Amino acid sequence: MSIRRVILRAFAGIAALACAVAAQAAEVQVAVAANFAGPMKAIAADFEKATGHTVALSSGSTGKFFAQIQAGAPFDVFLSADDTTPAKLDEAGHAVPGTRFTYAIGKLALWSARPDGVDAEGKVLSTGKFDHLAIASPKLAPYGAAAIETLTQLGLLDKLSPRFVQGESIGQTFGFVSTGSAELGFVALSQIWEGGKVKSGSAWVVPARLHSPIRQDAILLKKGKDNAAAGALLAYLRSDAAKAVIRSYGYDV
Repeated sequence: MSIRRVILRAFAGIAALACAVAAQAAEVQVAVAANFAGPMKAIAADFEKATGHTVALSSGSTGKFFAQIQAGAPFDVFLSADDTTPAKLDEAGHAVPGTRFTYAIGKLALWSARPDGVDAEGKVLSTGKFDHLAIASPKLAPYGAAAIETLTQLGLLDKLSPRFVQGESIGQTFGFVSTGSAELGFVALSQIWEGGKVKSGSAWVVPARLHSPIRQDAILLKKGKDNAAAGALLAYLRSDAAKAVIRSYGYDV
């Protein structure tokens, strides 16, 4: 056989392999709670490189996604900021039974964009030297519910509620504080954490004893039942590589 024919056959084999890989690759539509948007971008990029699948992310409040999924939104996978919302979707028949699991345990933080805005023990809440306190809607965002629990435990809810600036999601709440619309606010630790420390401003990491555990569950939705990329992504989310990314953003796993 001539060298030319050998080369042509080799190229044909490579082309066929590429076509086979492309045919197996799929896209997964993911609804992800706003607090987990940062780590999920990093995880999705690693997943795409490892599998050839593609990931389309939509971030927002858990409560809003719950309503959208019930109304038939075309998501394959849901990464919630709590464990109760995926359970409700499961019970209502909007998810694939037996696919729900906790992918992260979140941490709440009181944060200010100013270096001296929040002390390490959160005493600023009782001294009251601020005009506005940003908080996510407790009806839509589990981190907002955790913030309300914290203020209740501290005996400060009635005193501080007139100063609330309320965001629809924890992402919007973070925006209020970062732009100065509120001097301080309750955010997800993952939004301000990098390299084992707060990356800017000042913060108090709220002790877990002051609120219910923020268990964040993932679930495969009915639309993603036959989507290979959806199943692969949920499996990858349990991997050591994904867990390392999750921990790097301040979550427990």
